[in-house]
Amino acid sequence: MAKTADDVMDLIKDQEVKFVDLRFCHFMGKEQHVSVPVSSFDEDKFEEGHAFDGSSIRGWKGIEASDMLLMPDPDSARMDPFTQEPTLILTCDVVDPANGKGYERDPRSVAKRAEAYLKSTGIGDTAFFGPEPEFFIFDGVSWETSMDKSFFKVSSYRGHWSNKEDMEGRNPGFRPAVKGGYFPVAPTDSLNDVRAAMCLCLEEQGVPVEVHHHEVGGAGQCEIGTKFSTLVKRADWTQILKYTVWNVALNWGHTATFMPKPLVGDNGSGMHVHQSIWKDGKNLFAGNGYAGLSEMALYYIGGVIKHARALNAITNPTTNSYRRLVPGFEAPVKLAYSARNRSASLRIPYVASDKARRVEVRFPDPMANPYLCFAALLMAGIDGIQNKIHPGEAADKNLYDLPPEENAKIPTVCSSLEQALDSLAADHDFLTAGGVFSEDMIQAYIDVKRQDVERVMLAVTPEEYDMYYAQ
Repeated sequence: MAKTADDVMDLIKDQEVKFVDLRFCHFMGKEQHVSVPVSSFDEDKFEEGHAFDGSSIRGWKGIEASDMLLMPDPDSARMDPFTQEPTLILTCDVVDPANGKGYERDPRSVAKRAEAYLKSTGIGDTAFFGPEPEFFIFDGVSWETSMDKSFFKVSSYRGHWSNKEDMEGRNPGFRPAVKGGYFPVAPTDSLNDVRAAMCLCLEEQGVPVEVHHHEVGGAGQCEIGTKFSTLVKRADWTQILKYTVWNVALNWGHTATFMPKPLVGDNGSGMHVHQSIWKDGKNLFAGNGYAGLSEMALYYIGGVIKHARALNAITNPTTNSYRRLVPGFEAPVKLAYSARNRSASLRIPYVASDKARRVEVRFPDPMANPYLCFAALLMAGIDGIQNKIHPGEAADKNLYDLPPEENAKIPTVCSSLEQALDSLAADHDFLTAGGVFSEDMIQAYIDVKRQDVERVMLAVTPEEYDMYYAQ
C-alpha cells in the first residue's frame, strides 16, 4: 500500500529522524539533493513544496525565471543507510510555480506524463520495466585533462594486468581473464561480499533483489538484478541502485562506475531494458505469434526499431556510450529482433508463462537517465502500435557472423553521440505526442549534450600521439 504524508510523519517520529533529504534528478540523469532539518519539515511540505533555484541546474531555467518547487512523493520515503545522522529520503517531482504543473524539463514529470499518455490512448493501463544496469568496481581511479597532459589510470586488484605485479611476493594470481569474468566462484570472484552488501542495502530501502553475479568484464564488472515494476517506480529504483552501488563500494574501499566503456579491450556495461504493456491485469504482449508474442508486441518492437537512432540520444547519452556500440564486436548494434539470440538488439527471452512475456531492448546503457530512457522507449513502442509498424521477419542467425551482403541489409544503431543527437533533432514527434516530452525540453537536452560532443571533439588524445607524433 502506498505511503501517505501521515505515514511519513509517523516514520520520522519512529526513526527519530534528524534530517529530511529531498531528491530530484536533472535531465542528465544525476540525482541532486537538499537537506531540511526535521524541525523545519512538516505536512505542509507535501502540499506547498520546497523552493529552490532552478537556474543553477545545468540545462534548466534561466536566471530570469529560476524559482522552482520540489514536491515530495510520500510513497518514496526511505531511510538513508549511509548518513551518520538519521536521515529520511524523499524523491520529489519538480513543479513550475508559474502553472503548478510538473516542470517540462523534469525527468520524473516526463515519466509520469508517459504513464498517463499510455492510459489516455486506451492501449493499456500499465507499462512494466525491468532494467539490468551493469557496472565496474575498481580499487581506485585517477585522470587529468590539461594543455600539457592527458591520462586516466585504473587501479584494480582484479584487473588482468595485475598478474604481473609482485605485491611483495604475495600476488595470489586468482583473477578473471579479460572477458572471462562471467560467473566464477571465489577466490576468482573476489567481489561477492561487496555485492551481497549492496543487495542487503537495496532491500533495506525497499528495492527487491532477484540475483547478483560477476559479469563478463574481468576487471570487476558486476550486475545486480532487481525486480521489474511500473515505469516511474522502476526509474526511482534504478536511481536507488546507483546510489547504493556507489556508496557501498566506497565504504568497502573501492570505487564503482556505470560508464559504458571504462576499459579498452574488455566488455562494456549495458543496461538491457525488459518491457511489457498490461491492461486490466492481463499481459498484452503475450499471444500466438513469434516466440509467443502478440501482434501488439511486434508492433511495439517495430516502433522501437523505427525510432532507435533517435532513441540512442537518450538511451546512450554519452560520447563514451559509442565506445561500446561498435560494429564488428559483440555489441547490440544490429536493429533486429529474435528469440533468445543475444546478437540482436531486441530479444524475446524464453519464459515459462505468458505473464512473463516481454521484450528486451539491449542497446541502452546505464548512463541513460532512467526516467527519460523508459519514457522514450514506451513512446516509441506506442507509436509502433498506433501506426502498426511491423518489424519484419525475426533474425535467428548469429548477427555477428553474417555474409557481407546480408550484413549490409540490417540497420544499426548510431555510431556516435553526434549522429544520435542529429537523429533526435530530426525524429522526435513520437516523443511529443500527448505533451509527454516538450519541444523545449528536447532542444535543451540536445544543446547540453552537444557541449559534450564538442569537448571530446576538441580533445587531443594519447592515441593520436601514439599514431602521429613521429610521422
